[in-house]
Amino acid sequence: EVQLVESGGGLVQPGGSLTLSCVGSGFTFRSYDMKWVRQTPGKELEWVSTISSYGGGARYADSVKGRFTISRDNDKNTLYLHMTSLKTEDTAMYYCELLTGERGQGTQVTVAS
Repeated sequence: EVQLVESGGGLVQPGGSLTLSCVGSGFTFRSYDMKWVRQTPGKELEWVSTISSYGGGARYADSVKGRFTISRDNDKNTLYLHMTSLKTEDTAMYYCELLTGERGQGTQVTVAS
């Protein structure tokens, strides 16, 4: 059974930084491209970033380009999202997701002063 467990969310002031983690199990982690998505209440799921199975080919939504960095450690079965220069509009539930659609339970990021 595929399991994805996100962590690292929290309350941060505008301009601050956070690093999210996602630990995967129940599948061959290093074989899958993965992505981060986010959602705020009442809005559709928004794609944030994607990384290839080997750790290259990172792509970003225009809204986060230059501020967020996606990475992974295949030896630790862990996906990361390092977020800097956070804005209030980055407030959302963040999920890691396989390109096959499986998603974790999410971790809440709130950017507020």
